[in-house]
Amino acid sequence: MRHFLLTDLEGPAGVDSWSQTRVEAGPAKTAAMALLTGEVNAVIEGIHRADPRADVLVWDGHGNGGILGGRLDPRARFLPRPTPLREPLADGVDALYFVGQHAMAGTPGAPLCHTYSSRTVAEYRLNGRPAGEFACRAALAGELGVPTVFLAGDDRAVAEARALVPSIVGAITKIGRGVEAADHLGHEQSCAVVRAGAEQAAGLARQIAPLRLGPPYTLRVEMLPGHGVDGHVARGAERLSDRAACYRAERMWDLPV
Repeated sequence: MRHFLLTDLEGPAGVDSWSQTRVEAGPAKTAAMALLTGEVNAVIEGIHRADPRADVLVWDGHGNGGILGGRLDPRARFLPRPTPLREPLADGVDALYFVGQHAMAGTPGAPLCHTYSSRTVAEYRLNGRPAGEFACRAALAGELGVPTVFLAGDDRAVAEARALVPSIVGAITKIGRGVEAADHLGHEQSCAVVRAGAEQAAGLARQIAPLRLGPPYTLRVEMLPGHGVDGHVARGAERLSDRAACYRAERMWDLPV
């Protein structure tokens, strides 16, 4: 089977400050990237325990980079940005895993919660419902027939995923106490939880259905105060107001997710 890992930097145990994720480089971010890479390697190990012949792809989903590629388990293939997400999913993937995931913008008590941009986006609504990165990308995968089987991240992110994919395997790395506050597992303990969850998910992958929302699709984007929607309008969205715009499409991959 081909297992696809989509990663982000806000969800690993030990990460709960914007100073660890927003900067381009520096000691705090490098340390956070090491924590994420350790959890990703634990997922790769868990998958191989369940599927010794697994083909594992790792896609760095953090905007300014979140993976230390040189420390990645060599059994996996690394897809650094800017590889478009749709390309590897459409190329034939059997299961999607989220590693280091955070909750959507506005989630109470969720550490480092945001939707795509922590600086500019107030909310996404997909087909009329609030949606974060998990919902958008799981739906994109689902339209291509790929089930989302696993999520590792904070407790609010796991709850968000289970609300959409009840049979998903969740691995909680920390308990949210606020936007920049959490109670964390130690790194080794977190890796153990993530490894066990990934092994379970790989074993159940063929039993979990893809998330399918069905066309037509609408994606309403609301920006934070001080940020406009000119960029979204230039990409084909309809302007609803100074701070809101809406995309309409028949295919998920035509939306900016």
